Amino acid sequence: MNILSDDIKKLIKKLAVPAMIGTLFQTLYNIVDTFFAGKISPDALSALSKSFPVYFIIIATSIGVTVAGTSLIGNSIGEKNEKNSLFYFSHIIYFGILISIIITFFGLNYSGDIFKLMGSSEYVRNLGLQYTNIIFSGSILFIIVVAVNSLLHAEGDTKTYRNVLILSFLINIILNPILIFGFLFIPAMGMKGIGISTLIAQSVALIIVLLKVLKNDRIKKLTKEFLFPKFYYFKNIFFQSMPIIVSICGYSIAAGIIFTYVGLSGEYATAGYGVGTRIEQVVLLPILGINTAIITIIAQNFGARNFERVKEAYFGAIKYALIIMLICSVTVFIFSNHITSVFSNDPTVIEYGGKYLQISAFVLTAYPIFFLSNGFFMALKKSEYAMISNFFRNVLNPVTVFYFAKLYDASFAQFFWIWVIINWLFSTGYFLFTFNYMRLKLNKSGAVVNP
Repeated sequence: MNILSDDIKKLIKKLAVPAMIGTLFQTLYNIVDTFFAGKISPDALSALSKSFPVYFIIIATSIGVTVAGTSLIGNSIGEKNEKNSLFYFSHIIYFGILISIIITFFGLNYSGDIFKLMGSSEYVRNLGLQYTNIIFSGSILFIIVVAVNSLLHAEGDTKTYRNVLILSFLINIILNPILIFGFLFIPAMGMKGIGISTLIAQSVALIIVLLKVLKNDRIKKLTKEFLFPKFYYFKNIFFQSMPIIVSICGYSIAAGIIFTYVGLSGEYATAGYGVGTRIEQVVLLPILGINTAIITIIAQNFGARNFERVKEAYFGAIKYALIIMLICSVTVFIFSNHITSVFSNDPTVIEYGGKYLQISAFVLTAYPIFFLSNGFFMALKKSEYAMISNFFRNVLNPVTVFYFAKLYDASFAQFFWIWVIINWLFSTGYFLFTFNYMRLKLNKSGAVVNP
């Protein structure tokens, strides 16, 4: 495919579908963990749910590294600057190694404190740490995989990573029950088994992606010159990725706030909410796939100064995403209780999980605006805008919801209805801002306007 000349609608489909399928299996991977944690006990399910704000630090860093690598390498490809594309590739790997060391230190030393802040019982906290300590010990695997894969994404290859995620899912679904409950000479490891299974799957993923990249024509041009560290490339990667990492890490704050309030209704309410969020992740998969597509399309076309194609990619993606989310919202609302019952047979867990999903159905169509607008700005190397939007959505919005919920002594359901209203107000404002940015900054003549 030619990112700079092929039909935008076809490009979105070609790039989004493999990314969507890959992300589906990545999310199914997490759902498998949730399913087997529920088989251990409702407390284990609560512990795994509460580990998400901690684990999300790794996810946020992986997203930041992916976006930085994809956008910077993609822009260099669009500019036909082969030298820069190779320098950015080598330096995104260096950057990934450095930041993974920091994350491992943070996770191993402070995860327990985060569990305490969410009001976890000592038993649930210990279960959670059994999982997170293993995950953070192998955080370098998560980050290096996406760093290496950023070259493939920048070129428009989303199929390789899709295949890797499918294989990781299959490995996880086989290893999870074996390592959790034991088999033959393998002892039962409980929550530790979930973490070990994840690290094994990530190790296989790294090997496959690395082998694919080593066959890439660009990599064959990689010489010692490109391996020598240069401050210029580190600086650009840092300022492209760090706003994303910091702002998305804000989601850990949001999740912590939500889990703290939900926890007032008990650990089983937390377990139900945790199941609901896993289902929500599945529903958002098409949006994440489309977002991957437009970052690649917009990055290359912006580098080539094809600004009309930049606009077409953004608005086309918004249209597709809204239609998909409308269908998903109706489905989630109708089958909410049935979905939750797959993960637990406890009536309290099912009640709270179903209640959350029914309310969540009314906000799902607001999420595409946030994700795709962020993707637009990240592809333009304007990460500061995405950082600001993430701050509003992941920090200011939850704090506002929490404030009003405490002020009016809101119930579990009322808390999330306030969440729906606040998120719709934010998403509407963000879309208007993005639309106005395009109108002022990119004109039809192909020149960047600086009013």
